[in-house]
Amino acid sequence: MPSNQSMMTETRKIEGIGPQKIVEVQNLKKYFYLKNGAILTAVDDLSFEIGCGETLGLVGESGCGKTTCGRTVIGLYQATAGEVRFNGKNIFTLAKNEKQDFTKKAQIIFQDPYASLDPRMTVADIISEGLDIHKMYSLKERYEKVHELLALVGLNKEHANRFPHEFSGGQRQRIGIARALAIEPQFIVCDEPISALDVSIQAQIINLLIKLQRDLKLTYLFIAHDLSMVRHISDRVGVMYLGSMVEIGQSDELYNNPQHPYTKALLSAIPIPDPEIEKNRKRIELEGEVPSPINPKPGCRFKGRCRYAKPLCEQERPQLKQVTLDHFVACHLY
Repeated sequence: MPSNQSMMTETRKIEGIGPQKIVEVQNLKKYFYLKNGAILTAVDDLSFEIGCGETLGLVGESGCGKTTCGRTVIGLYQATAGEVRFNGKNIFTLAKNEKQDFTKKAQIIFQDPYASLDPRMTVADIISEGLDIHKMYSLKERYEKVHELLALVGLNKEHANRFPHEFSGGQRQRIGIARALAIEPQFIVCDEPISALDVSIQAQIINLLIKLQRDLKLTYLFIAHDLSMVRHISDRVGVMYLGSMVEIGQSDELYNNPQHPYTKALLSAIPIPDPEIEKNRKRIELEGEVPSPINPKPGCRFKGRCRYAKPLCEQERPQLKQVTLDHFVACHLY
């Protein structure tokens, strides 16, 4: 949003981003089997990589499978098929002790700061829960760590003995961020961490995440609806449609040179903070209904809403193809 853009001062670029891949997702599928025998294909044959210290933004309309993807990548859901490799190891075949090590290195920030914090626990108990599970620090050291984490996310140590209902939405999300940072992870899934917050608070949380990433050398999978925010925080951006990746590339390249018809329609909906330009520009409006993810038909998932659809789109599902350096698109037009 324009108001957010003007408030942002941090830069998303981080010195020393390594070329090594910390997360590798290969042909990931997550299906939900319904009582009537139908299959809901939430994530279908998804592949991408995230480099160490990088932020990969994941966008798409509601119901496209972004959150399911994030929760499967972090191990909260068991994959139906495919692999998620973290530092080279498939997280779904880890031994018990390796699984605990993975949960220490990979954390999640949830979308709803109201629902993700236990109302019966104090802030100190919420943040230190992970420290207790992983047996990190002594009792005295844990309280010192809690105070350190609260200061890191912009809160005071006096907040440690309060309960979640005593805080605003932005403060609660800061508590959620502190909880995710407590056990010193390398990788964090940010599952729409700003969508439940006021616009005036969203930029503060984004800038906090950028600062923490730079200071702590974190890697993010950032899931969001706000396309302008995603461009600001992400090094690369992936566009999902009905469980599949339709386009992925460097952030500026994808925003300046979108290739997939769906990506073009999404980007045309971003408001421009200039009344004259906004009044005269033409928005791409998609026709047709969003297809159901339950027992989807063969071919391209976007064919029913695409003005360029051809007979091949009915028969064959397009695969990601490279169109420019580090820019891939799944469309029969290319």
